Amino acid sequence: MALPLPRLRFAAPRAAPAPADRGDEAAPELGGLSPAAINSIQRGLAGIYRTGMSPGVALALRRNGELIFDRTLGMADREAGTPLTVDTPICLFSASKAVTAMLVHHLAERGQLDLHQRVSHYLPEYGQAGKHRTTLMHVLTHRAGVPRIREPVSPEDLFDHERIMALMCRARPEKPGRQQAYHAITAGFVLGEVMERVTGETVNDILDRVIRKPMGMRYFRFGLGDEGLPAAKNAATGLQLSAVDRFLTHAVGGGLGEVVDVSNDPRFQQVTIPAGNLYATAEEATRFFQMLLDDGRYQGQQLFRPETVRMATGHTGRGGRLDRTLMLPLEFSPGFMLGSRALSVYGPGTPNAFGHLGFINIYCWADRDRALAGSLLTTGKGLLGPLLPTIVRLQHRINSATR
Repeated sequence: MALPLPRLRFAAPRAAPAPADRGDEAAPELGGLSPAAINSIQRGLAGIYRTGMSPGVALALRRNGELIFDRTLGMADREAGTPLTVDTPICLFSASKAVTAMLVHHLAERGQLDLHQRVSHYLPEYGQAGKHRTTLMHVLTHRAGVPRIREPVSPEDLFDHERIMALMCRARPEKPGRQQAYHAITAGFVLGEVMERVTGETVNDILDRVIRKPMGMRYFRFGLGDEGLPAAKNAATGLQLSAVDRFLTHAVGGGLGEVVDVSNDPRFQQVTIPAGNLYATAEEATRFFQMLLDDGRYQGQQLFRPETVRMATGHTGRGGRLDRTLMLPLEFSPGFMLGSRALSVYGPGTPNAFGHLGFINIYCWADRDRALAGSLLTTGKGLLGPLLPTIVRLQHRINSATR
């Protein structure tokens, strides 16, 4: 008897429409690109939509500081028939970690934090169960030894900050300081609590003061707040395999459908999850990464010291290690996923690229060698299927056009 084939979940029509929306793009020549290169990138973006695995796709690119591409395809909400526009906020998921890290670096600049100080210096209750030597640098580089909470947890716990922190404080680490294992959610809660404890401000208050207001962002905050457009809704897509859910539960604490359902819960859009729920447009994300490319400067304001940006986004000298959560060779700076001369998440030949992935099919990055800042935001969440190969092909088109 033949075994049933796994079903591929689609979330959108497979025909590629015209762009749902387009932002205020500069002439391609100002970014050193030709109109043909822009058309090639548009075809690559359309290829992602044609997979049918993402209801909405947004891509923004800056080259030489110029916004040369800012377009969307598809829907923000399929059921309501709402198109995805360049002004629609999208959850960045784990790409939020890059922003949280820079807030930590800002407080270190001001002398309010010491990155090599033990976490328990700021949070005495955290120094339990063998975590008394864990430093902030260990947390920033995914070497704190608590990539997941081993006690029983549920999605509801994300909305209970006191319970999450109690679980984190009780957690027993595995090889803290010695083993890299991607901390999908846990480290963000620790860093957020440290920042709030030393400043007396909320994480969003710090974000407003340091980045969001100086850079004129409409969104770019943890949770949505009460202003602006509704967030784009996410959809679980791809092959339905139990192995996928097991891997995602190991890496991020929940299966594909479970994580997607939580992300669409209105409560998720109101709490602060420093490692996973910053909302922004693709253009806002590239604005942030362009500021980092410019050594912390934005429109005449020095938001971060150049040496801070270089340290936060630079190689640590340890090289790419096998990450014990993702089971991939990956190098982290204190807050960012780094590129490499060989293969990296930003394509081959990207030794001076830095950025961060977000739940499966989101990535925001900058590449110093290409004078490039980019953000690809997709609302389809599928690990297996035709979506990932089309994203790789799009990245190749972008890199080829900007080398």
